[in-house]
Amino acid sequence: MARWDPGTEERLIKAALELYAEHGYDNVTVTQIAERAGITRRSYFRYFPDKREVLFAGSERLPTAIQQAVLAAAETSSPLSTVLDALADVGAQLAEQVKNVAERRAVIDASAELQERERTKFAAVTAAIRTALEQRGTETGMAHLVAQIAMVVFQSAFDQWANANGQTDFVTCLRVAAASLRDTVTADSTNRTPG
Repeated sequence: MARWDPGTEERLIKAALELYAEHGYDNVTVTQIAERAGITRRSYFRYFPDKREVLFAGSERLPTAIQQAVLAAAETSSPLSTVLDALADVGAQLAEQVKNVAERRAVIDASAELQERERTKFAAVTAAIRTALEQRGTETGMAHLVAQIAMVVFQSAFDQWANANGQTDFVTCLRVAAASLRDTVTADSTNRTPG
C-alpha cells in the first residue's frame, strides 16, 4: 500500500463510523479503526491526530471557506444577507461532499465529548464570520450579533438537511430556517405592546 493512499482517509472514516455504531464511541480505539481500515495504528496518525477528528475530517477548512465567501459578497448586501448567501454557497458545496450524515449525527449526539468538539467547530466558523464582517466595515457589535444569528440559522438548516436524508437540498433548508427566524422576529415585534 502506498504511503499516502488517496482512499485511506475515506476507509478510516467508514471504519470509524461502523465501529462507533457497533460499540459506541467511548469503546473504540484508534488501533481498532486502523485495523478495520487495513492500515497500522502508526499510519492512522498521518491522517488524524486522534479518534475524534476522524468524524470532523475537512471541518478545519470551513471557517476559511465561509470567511472568503463573505468577503467576496456584493458590497450592497446587508450583513445578514451577505452571511446567509455565503452560508448557502459553502453549505451547498459541503452537503455534496459529506457522506454518512445520519450515522455521523447519531455518533455525535451520543457523546458529550463529540458534541463539545462540534461546538468548537461552530465557534470557529462564527469567529470567521465576525472577522469577515468587520473587514467589510461592519461595526464590531453588529458583526458579532450577525455572526451568532447566522450560525443558529446554519445549524438549524444543517439539522433539517441531515434529517431529510437527501430529500431536501441544503439551500432549501437554509432558506426555510432563515424564513422561520424572520417570522419569529416579525411576530415578536408586532405582538409587543407599548409599555
